[in-house]
Amino acid sequence: MVLVPLDFVVGLTVAAERRHNRRLDAFGVPATAEITELTEWDAEDDGGPVVVLRVSGPGFRTFEATWRRSQHPALRVGLRLDAVVDPSGNLFRVVL
Repeated sequence: MVLVPLDFVVGLTVAAERRHNRRLDAFGVPATAEITELTEWDAEDDGGPVVVLRVSGPGFRTFEATWRRSQHPALRVGLRLDAVVDPSGNLFRVVL
């Protein structure tokens, strides 16, 4: 079994998120993400809602995505959130 230092894994995750945000800032188009389903996930010491989104807007085909996040009192089915989408790969960011 190979153990990877946690700070290395976190660093890779943060670097990927920064790369995605730069791409969205450069090429993203405004979109709307509507919550269509809410369920719970639980992974030993961690958990929260799994949010299923229908993401739509100009310049790309409507798609569904799953978003795991921490609890937030505003989350409910039918809620529409502002989003940004990179149409070339359905990369998105939701504003909550």
